Amino acid sequence: MTTDRSAEYHASLVHELCKLPHETEWVEFKVNNTDPQEIGQYLSALANAAALNGKAFAYLVWGVEDQNHGIVGTNFAPGATRKGNGMILLDGWLIRNGFRKPPPSLIS
Repeated sequence: MTTDRSAEYHASLVHELCKLPHETEWVEFKVNNTDPQEIGQYLSALANAAALNGKAFAYLVWGVEDQNHGIVGTNFAPGATRKGNGMILLDGWLIRNGFRKPPPSLIS
């Protein structure tokens, strides 16, 4: 199974997730959360909740407001965010710890 998906696929997925009536145990929306520790905790909790609920995937989506699911964009850049002592890029740390590489920015 390939994990590479097109930008169109990811954009469509974001729009479908935004149609949900509210966040779920396996779908969380954020605008500009850049705290690596908090992101790691969210990802772990979302992944566990997805598994417990029989879902193949969990989603932490940046650039979407919690309340109305409006797409507003984000300043968060996982490829530029550093973890720990500042020597480790967050996206590399996530991949090494079993999470998929975040897709590139989809919606401007």
